[in-house]
Amino acid sequence: MLKEDGNGESAETNHKYNIKSAEILAKNAENMAISEAALIYEQLISTFPTSVKYWKLYVEAYMAAKNDEATKQLFSRCLLSCLQIPLWLCYIRFIKRSNEKRGSEGLDETRKAFDFMLSYVGTDIESGSVWMEYITFLKSIPITSQQEESQRMTSIRKIYQKAIITPTHHIEQIWKDYESFENSVSHQLAKGLISEYQPKFNSAKAVYREKKKYVDEIDWNMFAVPPTGSYKEQQYMLWKKFLAFEKGNPQRIDSASSNKRMIFTYEKCLLYLYHYPDIWYDFAMWHAKNGSIDSAAKVFQRAIKALPDSESLRYAYAELEESRCAIQMAKTIYEGLLSCGTSATSLAHIQYIRFLRRTEGVESARKYFLDARKLPDCTYHVYVAYALMTFSLDKDSKVAHNVFESGLTRFMHEPRYILDYVDFLCRLNDDRNVRALFERALSSHPKSYEIWNRFAQFEQTYGDLASMLKVEQRKNEALSSSGEDTTLDCSLHDVVARYSFMDLCPSSCRELDHLAQQKWLACNINKQDEKSALLDVDVSLGNISVGLNSNATTSTTTICPNVSKMVVYDPRRMQGFEHPLHPGAVIPSRLDNILKVIPPVLSSFVSNLPPVEGLPLSDPELLMSLLLQCNVPTGLGGKPTPSAQQLSRIPIPSTSELSGSSRTHPQPNGSSHGAHRKGPPLRKRKEPEKKEEDDTATVQSRPLPADLFRIRQIQRSRGISSSQTGSVSGGGSAFSGEMSGSIG
Repeated sequence: MLKEDGNGESAETNHKYNIKSAEILAKNAENMAISEAALIYEQLISTFPTSVKYWKLYVEAYMAAKNDEATKQLFSRCLLSCLQIPLWLCYIRFIKRSNEKRGSEGLDETRKAFDFMLSYVGTDIESGSVWMEYITFLKSIPITSQQEESQRMTSIRKIYQKAIITPTHHIEQIWKDYESFENSVSHQLAKGLISEYQPKFNSAKAVYREKKKYVDEIDWNMFAVPPTGSYKEQQYMLWKKFLAFEKGNPQRIDSASSNKRMIFTYEKCLLYLYHYPDIWYDFAMWHAKNGSIDSAAKVFQRAIKALPDSESLRYAYAELEESRCAIQMAKTIYEGLLSCGTSATSLAHIQYIRFLRRTEGVESARKYFLDARKLPDCTYHVYVAYALMTFSLDKDSKVAHNVFESGLTRFMHEPRYILDYVDFLCRLNDDRNVRALFERALSSHPKSYEIWNRFAQFEQTYGDLASMLKVEQRKNEALSSSGEDTTLDCSLHDVVARYSFMDLCPSSCRELDHLAQQKWLACNINKQDEKSALLDVDVSLGNISVGLNSNATTSTTTICPNVSKMVVYDPRRMQGFEHPLHPGAVIPSRLDNILKVIPPVLSSFVSNLPPVEGLPLSDPELLMSLLLQCNVPTGLGGKPTPSAQQLSRIPIPSTSELSGSSRTHPQPNGSSHGAHRKGPPLRKRKEPEKKEEDDTATVQSRPLPADLFRIRQIQRSRGISSSQTGSVSGGGSAFSGEMSGSIG
């Protein structure tokens, strides 16, 4: 666990996977001596074993101290498990520095290091710089003969030809360098080679463009932490898409190269999703589907080491070994699950019994069950699993019956075990022992709701009407006294329960809703009455204490509502109210008066709304009062309109003004806007104007613009003269109704 240092922050940094705490420790380690920093780095990589950042800092610290032996040991620990370009470039620098004074032997070691590196990370999309660096290194090797020159050119050509068919960030630059290289050697040979590799390069470039879309979405700075949801889950989905893309072999390369690229993609994915068991499982199953069972087994071994608490991975590994008849190995895996002692789960015992039955026979499974039932952590699940297994295999109910009976003395306190025993006896049609078992169970659990319900269901199937009603009566009496069920005797709810089957019910949804409400009220009414009685006692005691105190003034008693008379809210039960929106409903007189005041369009809209049933409704009178407070211009003659001060707050003119019409709008003083203009009134349009209005109907259907310049453009497009435009006030924020055409 990451501990908080002296200058650490709050206690929350003590969390094992706290990234902020880890960054603080790493920063402090950079300023320490390697002997002290090594302890911190070991702590960091134990928590984040796939963090390339911390491995690189650790290695560079030893490289700075020129401790080559420790550096080699670190590289042997991290290189093959962290396939990231920055860490491998650090490895190349170390190899170059270690062999710079060894002459030709050192150059040969460096060349081998490059080949080793590219064999693991050469398919990375970021490996373009590595290919170019390797080519530059090969070109810099001194030669002493023509044969060495020929060998060097051959080696460089091979590296180029591998690089140009690998989708990397530098693929186009490498192709240009390759063309220059071939032309510098031989123009005749270059023409044939370039024409041969041009389609392969084009395919790799196309795949690179598609691959880059997936790569750019992935967070390459993310640390490997257990699943926590949110952002990490988004990265998980991005990686799943990337893996699916690579599985499709978009470049259509040979299967060996495609599998190698797929393995690299999985390994890189595990650097970030190290704690996701399904990624490990997918990786192993991919190996198995491709015929490499040994590789799949190795992946499972790594997965169990990374996630030792994942039982599902252990079962999957055991299943893989059993499928290829490696029985002893599978048995070892199961024994590893059971070797945890007291922490071994009952599920592990059950699965091991089933495994022994499949591989070694029923007798081995029986022997292990006899040993497992003596363990203190053995639960009733083991008894049920073994009993049903023996009954299914041997077709003999005697052994299974004995197992259930032996477990009943130990697990009589478990209602679930009793019900499983009941199910087993029902399969045998042993109704006499079932009733006896119910009576024994109810003597120990007289108020068990589960057992009573199962008893009632049993009588509905195997009993007669008298036994059904008798069990229902006993159930109501027992549960009513316990306070768990206070429903009335012989209620309709009991009838519905008796005559229902699976998803078939003798009542409608409305009736079921009503019964559920009544049952809820019946279950809570007594509790509410008790609370009210307690409150009354408290108030009376308070009054007595106040009366005894002669110096007391007035009593500040809290008045509480009588919750015992509360009912479940249902607007359909309101007296004197019928939903006005329901077709054929009678609208109350007060609501009718309100609808007469509002504009006819709004009134018609409200009246034609579809009915709403079963949902909470708002107060219609309150809604109408709020609507009446809003200033909705009607545009009808004789109807009240907003005042001049209210009209000045409207930044956009009405549609009629934009269309060129000049209907008079009454003012509070009786004057109209039309009185301020000269000429005949424009109440009636001429026929050409009507035709023009029809032509501009599509323009009027658009939303009204708020821009003055745009409004004037619309007016001009309709052929409206400047004398018909409304004047703008000096503030420029409102239109007056005047048609002066002046802009103040």
